[in-house]
Amino acid sequence: MRKLSLFSLIVGLSLTTQPLLAESLKTEKVTLDMQTLSSGLSHPWAMQFLPDGSFLVTERTGTLRYISKTGEKSEPIQGVPAVHAKGQGGLLGLVLDPDFAKNKTIYISYSEPRDGGVNATAVASAVLDGKSLKQLKVIFRQAEAINSNHHYGGRLVFTPAGELFITLGDRGSRRDDAQKLSGHFGKVVKVNKDGSVAAGNPFAGQADAKADVWSYGHRNIQGAAIHPQTGLLWTHEHGPQGGDEINIAAAGKNYGWPVITYGEEYGGGVIGQKTKEGLEQPLHYWVPSIAPSGMSFYTGSQINGWQNNLLVGSLKFGQLVRLELTGDKVSHEERIRIGSRIRDVQAGPDGAVYLLTDENDGKLLRLSPQ
Repeated sequence: MRKLSLFSLIVGLSLTTQPLLAESLKTEKVTLDMQTLSSGLSHPWAMQFLPDGSFLVTERTGTLRYISKTGEKSEPIQGVPAVHAKGQGGLLGLVLDPDFAKNKTIYISYSEPRDGGVNATAVASAVLDGKSLKQLKVIFRQAEAINSNHHYGGRLVFTPAGELFITLGDRGSRRDDAQKLSGHFGKVVKVNKDGSVAAGNPFAGQADAKADVWSYGHRNIQGAAIHPQTGLLWTHEHGPQGGDEINIAAAGKNYGWPVITYGEEYGGGVIGQKTKEGLEQPLHYWVPSIAPSGMSFYTGSQINGWQNNLLVGSLKFGQLVRLELTGDKVSHEERIRIGSRIRDVQAGPDGAVYLLTDENDGKLLRLSPQ
């Protein structure tokens, strides 16, 4: 008789484990095995590793699930807030509290439906209690709600000091407002765990600015990670037709959208200019767009030659993009074809790299050396 783990008993995972078939993936530095760890996910958006080696995964359609370290999916976790699951909206970013081992608290971002047919990005905290979320509390709401299904941002990252960065998009139709400090369109905000304004925010004492704004002039940030050596926030954002960018999002800096961009209007046409004094240039950009989503620094030892590289997913080309860094400069880029839209990229505690594919039959993939 098969012995059941406590985790399996709590979340009701399927007990059937299928053998993992691996596809060989040749890269510049090493040949990898690419395994489909789990499938049948509905447009998965973000993942986090739990202390026992299992995963927590959001599906854009509004579901939060466990996935065991051998790939079995749980039934949906109860208590997730209602989401506006249309277009690019739904259940989005996910991060564990830095003290998760003690308090079991998680944070999720989502497109929140509001009265009058409008919606906006929101962030909630909750205690993960087996099959359900308890003590759900909305800690952040984007100030402006509109009727749009685009550009929510939604990545969540904790600073080394335990403050929370939240990335916010321009919602597609409000790009000029990314330059206005009085609102949340096209911003990175920084808050404490309870949603209060974090100490040291650059505009906290400015009457015409939101006190939680950290940086501005962004289009739609869907990748964010803390640099493992410097502790600085690295982000990437979608450009329009061309001009996807990687930036270090620093306090009070203006990253230019839509005044400066290396992209153009869909179908052609100039948007602003490429450079302007006082506006930050990207560390790296892509023309044509790769449609970046998900980002992680690789600090493991298992994949030789990838140490301290930056890994970025590509929705448009179905690739994993590996960037070698010299200081804060990109010195080399490798594009590794995966064959599916990559929504999230995470370097695992076991030294492998994990990917989520953005599909109706979304997959959790594991990359490890042969």
